[in-house]
Amino acid sequence: MNACEFLAPHSYLISKCYDTLVNTELSGNAYLVRGGAEMVEPILFSIKNMGIDVYGNPDIYTREYLQFGIEDARELRLRASSRAVKEKGRIFIIVTFGMTSEAQNALLKILEEPLADAVFYFVVSSPETLLPTLRSRVQILRLSQEFAQKGIVDANEFLRAAKTKRIEMLKGLLPKEKEVRDTGAIIAFLSSLERSLAKLGTRKSKEGLEAVYLARKYVADKGSILKTLLEQVALLV
Repeated sequence: MNACEFLAPHSYLISKCYDTLVNTELSGNAYLVRGGAEMVEPILFSIKNMGIDVYGNPDIYTREYLQFGIEDARELRLRASSRAVKEKGRIFIIVTFGMTSEAQNALLKILEEPLADAVFYFVVSSPETLLPTLRSRVQILRLSQEFAQKGIVDANEFLRAAKTKRIEMLKGLLPKEKEVRDTGAIIAFLSSLERSLAKLGTRKSKEGLEAVYLARKYVADKGSILKTLLEQVALLV
């Protein structure tokens, strides 16, 4: 497996190397990806490529952590034990800088006992720091960002737009009444925006990056006001 591959969940890995399209069957229900929040976008793209709706889908759970701890593992187990609403099984995308040993041992138990056809993607900056026992239970995938589809909001178009237009563009990310916020799509957009801002390297872009970091920090917090977080991003980038 090489660095130009990207993932199609459950059954096939589709890779484009030297303009050749190759299908490789995946096994198991847990995958490990090197990287950070920027990898959410290609994962969501590949899930969509399999015919699964990734926007507003209650069966896709995306969460970003600074440190994944034992309580987070217990919460994940609880969520994974619930039945899917519209898909065959629930899909969990967990992005974290690191994991405690206690959390990793708890994850081992989750992976040893399949829960309601759940599929897990663990995105970690340094997979080699994980316990060997956990790494042996997951399939390591090397994903490329270059094949990610345009998100629901294109970051470059967003930056070129006037502030009023940006706020209008963000409406597609805001949940309608009684809908669950689409954390995965929001994180994918913020990650794409972060990459575009980083390339600019201006003082203004630094202010925008701070707004992006703040939004990413609280986007999964149900108590946060999503509309306010995203509008701050629109005004400051």
